[in-house]
Amino acid sequence: MKNIFLLFGMFFFFSFSIFSQEEINWLSMEEALAAQKENPKKILMDAYTNWCGPCKLMDRNTFGNADVAKFINENFYAVKFNAEGQEKVNYNGQTFENPNYDPARAKRRNHQHDFAKALKITAYPTIVFFDEKGEVIAPIPGYHKPKQIELFLNMMLNDDYKNLTTAEEWEKYQKEFKPIFKD
Repeated sequence: MKNIFLLFGMFFFFSFSIFSQEEINWLSMEEALAAQKENPKKILMDAYTNWCGPCKLMDRNTFGNADVAKFINENFYAVKFNAEGQEKVNYNGQTFENPNYDPARAKRRNHQHDFAKALKITAYPTIVFFDEKGEVIAPIPGYHKPKQIELFLNMMLNDDYKNLTTAEEWEKYQKEFKPIFKD
């Protein structure tokens, strides 16, 4: 009988911990831009592709991390953007599409979306940060672990990037940054 209660208790504990995991509230670009008008916040865009292995790892290991998800949800509007998808994006008075999108290649390499080209995205995954007015701050290419992305999240949130004008200042900023996220 004790074993049944122990098993039930363990099941309840693990079920609760799985379901209590915070997830990022992903939006479309249009939803994020509309939300900015009501409550100005910076936008973090995850530009990914369906075939990209590091994109899937970053989804699971970084964006699936409770510390990262909580920080992003509290401080940014998060946008998930398939940089080779067929979604229409309205940005700064322009409509961006992927006119060469091939549905037969949906799970493989496809043509790059015009919005990804406009943002000068050349690698996947790439995180693109936008300011509170929806203007591009910077694209940050590559896979980043939670402690690595924490540096960029804080730098963008606190506008520290505005004061980092030399390679020496950037190196100093990185050395002095103390991450608190768990990997």
